[in-house]
Amino acid sequence: MRIAYLLADPGIGVFGTKGASVHVQEVVRALIALGHQVTVFCVRSDESVPPDLEDLEVVRVPLGRAADAAEREVRVAEAARALAAAAVAHPDSFDLVYERYSLFSTAGEEASRALGIPLVLEVNAPLIEEQRTHRELHDAEAALAATLRQFRRAEVLVCVSAQVARWAGTMCPEAAGRAVVVPNGVDVTRICPAQPSLRRDARFTVGFVGTLKPWHGTEVLLEAFARACRSAADDWRLDICGAGPELAALRERAHALGIAERTVFRGALPPHRVPEMLAGLDIAVAPYPPGPHYFSPLKVYEYLAAGLPVVASAVGDLPALLGDGERGLLVPPGDPAALASSLRILAADPALRARMGASARAAAVAEHSWTGRCAQWLGLLEGVPVP
Repeated sequence: MRIAYLLADPGIGVFGTKGASVHVQEVVRALIALGHQVTVFCVRSDESVPPDLEDLEVVRVPLGRAADAAEREVRVAEAARALAAAAVAHPDSFDLVYERYSLFSTAGEEASRALGIPLVLEVNAPLIEEQRTHRELHDAEAALAATLRQFRRAEVLVCVSAQVARWAGTMCPEAAGRAVVVPNGVDVTRICPAQPSLRRDARFTVGFVGTLKPWHGTEVLLEAFARACRSAADDWRLDICGAGPELAALRERAHALGIAERTVFRGALPPHRVPEMLAGLDIAVAPYPPGPHYFSPLKVYEYLAAGLPVVASAVGDLPALLGDGERGLLVPPGDPAALASSLRILAADPALRARMGASARAAAVAEHSWTGRCAQWLGLLEGVPVP
């Protein structure tokens, strides 16, 4: 099939470094691996182009300049309409429109209707509530109207978690039967377990990958790490990969805790360099704080594919993902003492780490590949009539 991938969110660059950008790239890779041709239509591309996606056709429609957040909402809606028009006018004949759900966008609905082809809408979060809680939402009525147009048109709503699927059904009851839970996944060929002989640093290394924002709980990881490596004899290192608004505060906290010399803040890495970073870890951590957890944790799937034992907060889908001690240890969210204890348990038992890492890798390959995820929702399109 020829697939038009639409991305109207100005906060996500197709070739950016944060998790949402990685998600875009991995879905595109998986669709190509499954034999489909993909053209991306977006408002932001960024510059960290992976070598294997250098030939991907990307049509960029710039977002108009906005004086404030309210005007930015208007500009996103305008850009979304322009994306739809670009897809409709494209010389290739598309068979499917795939859009990552974005506030104020009706691009998928418009392109799908004009071309007479199905729309698959990927829903990663309850964006209206998320925008109200964490950012600014000025025209809630317009956001809801655009959301309903998209949900009503979509042949399939690909929801990353059961919580998101329930939200979608609540927002648009008539679309509830078309919402399917398809969690995030991982490219198990791009991310593989490291060869021990290639380790450059013999120190015991705890790692984290992700955007440095409050809802990732990185400050709890610093507290736990400081407790866990309490003696100078413990030659430990903390490797944090990511950028974000919490970086300066986290650096200050590392100094205050006396672990600055043991802690590496790498900043954001291009996605194709993350496997190398993971290869240097002994344990990977997902220290989410308490609160609602409707996401599908991309970082944890990458940890599993790298064959790493995981210590994670017992929130959302993480208990099921990690199993009952099979692939890692679960701790209460926001509890640095419990997290520190789990780090020390794993540090003291290389055999346990090896068993968990092998189980993690096996699960990633058997159950969580991106090609398997995309094949799941593609299979739902067979025989679907197009109005």
